[in-house]
Amino acid sequence: MAIKVEDKQLSIIERLYVLEVIRGLSVTTRHLVRNLTIHLLRLFGLWKVTRGAETYQYPEEKRPVAPRVRTLHRLTKREDGAPRCVACMMCETVCPAHCIFIVAGEHPNPQIEKYPTRFDIDLGLCVFCGYCVEACPEDAIRMDTGVLEFSSYSREGMVYDLDRLLSRSRTPSKSESKSKTA
Repeated sequence: MAIKVEDKQLSIIERLYVLEVIRGLSVTTRHLVRNLTIHLLRLFGLWKVTRGAETYQYPEEKRPVAPRVRTLHRLTKREDGAPRCVACMMCETVCPAHCIFIVAGEHPNPQIEKYPTRFDIDLGLCVFCGYCVEACPEDAIRMDTGVLEFSSYSREGMVYDLDRLLSRSRTPSKSESKSKTA
């Protein structure tokens, strides 16, 4: 069933959009005056309650981010440099975007049952929910690299494999691992 929409005839003032332009300019002027007043009062020490809008000169000056922000993924390493991941598939199972793909293999160390022979994350599909980090029982995957800018000219460039994810990690020192276990 189609809905019939009647076209309303616009007056001359409405066709020229004069009122809309004036309304838009008033919003812009209101923001300008508010921010200018706040910045001037803060400059003289008379106003400390709210802050005015700040401009960041983006490529040179980075905007500060919260410490808890979820950024690009990384895989952590053991002391011997091997990935900490045991290929339990928890992160792949819990991922709502289905962007994680893991292939498990037998680890040469008998104390470790499995390890990932292939670990891919498709960042083109990822929604950065952080469920993979929460689900990992080994604390092998983290989203704390601080990298917010990653792009690619192809879809294949957005797929981060095991080597690329491990390259963002560092091997923990023996003092770090002892302090975490204590």
